Amino acid sequence: MRAVVYEKPFSVSVLEVPKPSILHPDDVIVKVTTTCICGSDLHMYEGRTAAEPGIVFGHENMGIVEEIGSGVTLLKKGDRVVMPFNVACGRCANCEGGRTAFCTIVNPGFGYVAMGPYPGGQAEYVRVPFADFNALVLPPGTEHEEDFALLADIFPTGWHGVQLSGFQPGESVVVFGAGPVGLMAAYSAILRGASEVFVVDRVPERLHKAREIGAIPIDFSASDPVDQIIKMRGGKEVDRGVDAVGYQAVTGDGKTEQPNVVLEALIRVVRPTGGLGIPGLYVPSDPGANDSAAAKGYISFPFGKLFEKGLTLGTGQCNVKAYNRFLRDLIVSGRAKPSFVVSHNLSLDSAAEAYEKFDKRIDGYTKVLLHP
Repeated sequence: MRAVVYEKPFSVSVLEVPKPSILHPDDVIVKVTTTCICGSDLHMYEGRTAAEPGIVFGHENMGIVEEIGSGVTLLKKGDRVVMPFNVACGRCANCEGGRTAFCTIVNPGFGYVAMGPYPGGQAEYVRVPFADFNALVLPPGTEHEEDFALLADIFPTGWHGVQLSGFQPGESVVVFGAGPVGLMAAYSAILRGASEVFVVDRVPERLHKAREIGAIPIDFSASDPVDQIIKMRGGKEVDRGVDAVGYQAVTGDGKTEQPNVVLEALIRVVRPTGGLGIPGLYVPSDPGANDSAAAKGYISFPFGKLFEKGLTLGTGQCNVKAYNRFLRDLIVSGRAKPSFVVSHNLSLDSAAEAYEKFDKRIDGYTKVLLHP
């Protein structure tokens, strides 16, 4: 089958690789209809993780069940399904507690950023382990394909970022980063009844998208974003903040990496006893870091001010299974349409060019969906 294979930093190719097969009775094989390029893929693409050349990329996958293992009881051939980006066993203590992002069976070493032991789904087929637990069944047909594809990661992750912050309806929120996850966090806050939502970025197309959904865009290349927000609010801070940027954050020039810049800004802009949600990716090792501390995952930030203000802080990858069913139903009912972030629908063979343009943030590449 054809698949997107990582060759070296800034280089992927569509190559012929073996088609997956059933390895365990709980597996299914899914014929992929849509697979997305994620900002997390770019960390690997840029050589900023432990990802090894030769792996197949792709953790945002949906398609049609083509083959089922003998232990699968809930799914059947022909089911239309979408899978969480972080597959889980459904049986360990964390899974039983709803914290499927921290499954101790599927990923005991928590090596998610490098794809763990599983070939990805930017391919014609993908093997899904623990399939009865992981595969969310969708209405048959092709309706809402773009929206449902975003249930694999960014819609739940954006929702999770708001949840981590401790948000309550009526509160004000700032989201740093207007990439797909940041826009989903802003959209989720609006759906959940935020009074004001600010979105901080520097890319005009992204800020335009934020304005389109009713958020207030803040261009951090113009001036200090915290000063801009507090001035607009008459001297008041916001109730909640979301970091949808992570460890490759940059300063106002858009070029200088400073991994703590968003964390520092959030601590400044959120009111005393407010909350921070951090779904943005931070890693325990960064081969491309600018200094030895950041290379080992050590990032300095004003913990004293965090303590003084009594801020709460929630971190970690999204427990997709905690949200994807009701987010699916919001899509089916017409209450949510997250596909507003999708900029391009391309064939799998266009992956190399799509990665390059998405990484450079050019030609309006906001969210790319690939179709094998």
